[in-house]
Amino acid sequence: MSVPYDYYRIFYYVAKYSSFTQAAAALHGSQPNITRTINLLEQELGCRLFERSHRGVTLTPEGERLYAHVQIMQEQMQAAEYELASRRSLHSGQIAIGASETALHGLLLPVLRDFKGRYPGVRLQITNHSTPQAIAALRSGLVELAVVGTPCGELTAPFHEQRLRPFRDLLVGGPDYGYLAGRKLTYGEIARLPMISLGPESSTYAFYAQLFAEHGAMLEPDIQTATTDQILPLVCYGLGLAFVPEDFAREAIAQKEVVCLQMETPPPPRYISLVKDKSRPLSVAAMELERMLRAASAQ
Repeated sequence: MSVPYDYYRIFYYVAKYSSFTQAAAALHGSQPNITRTINLLEQELGCRLFERSHRGVTLTPEGERLYAHVQIMQEQMQAAEYELASRRSLHSGQIAIGASETALHGLLLPVLRDFKGRYPGVRLQITNHSTPQAIAALRSGLVELAVVGTPCGELTAPFHEQRLRPFRDLLVGGPDYGYLAGRKLTYGEIARLPMISLGPESSTYAFYAQLFAEHGAMLEPDIQTATTDQILPLVCYGLGLAFVPEDFAREAIAQKEVVCLQMETPPPPRYISLVKDKSRPLSVAAMELERMLRAASAQ
């Protein structure tokens, strides 16, 4: 039996969408041609592959068995096509990325350096957002990928979050707060001291507001900033305590510009996450950047 490959390809799309009309749209063909091809395939194989109804089409048991094999074949063909297209497409193009500062410094920057070293022709458009702003930009289609710090809030399909790398926040204060070193502080004690934090529109503020509440305290910062990199200079000048990602605080602690304070119950770890809209296909360049981010997080 010699069945043309195109018959199986059309069968795959009809089964995938459970619709002759949607399959025709995906294949840029006409519905009568799609229907005729499926009828020919059923004649060649000697069995019915679909049950037709006014609601669409569903696979018969024979169709289910065939689809299990055709799906593997089609996905392998698509992977091969992607590999060949990648070699051409990675010479040019553009990727729009929404990134929070924590994600930028904690993971994204070294990956972008490697990416640009391999694919200098691809342009990068990076917007510095809070996590909610980056996800809003993803929802509106302004960016292809959002690389952000958790919490990301409640995400439902087609939005998908992949945690890439954990990080922890340190409680730091200026040298004037050195008298607190060596003690294990409670959230209630911290709440009575001057605090510096991001504003209420950030996911970090929501994270710590909930954490303080869980420990019977209230987060009422004396100073609120728009970005994470504004916090540490304020801490260095003795204007209050703050929770700062370890990557931001490490050098200042080593230079003794700030002191790291201990807590009775340290904050739980947070994560740098990749968020994407699975209903929108990524460009070849964005798929390669996603692959490199995943590889970097596995190291």
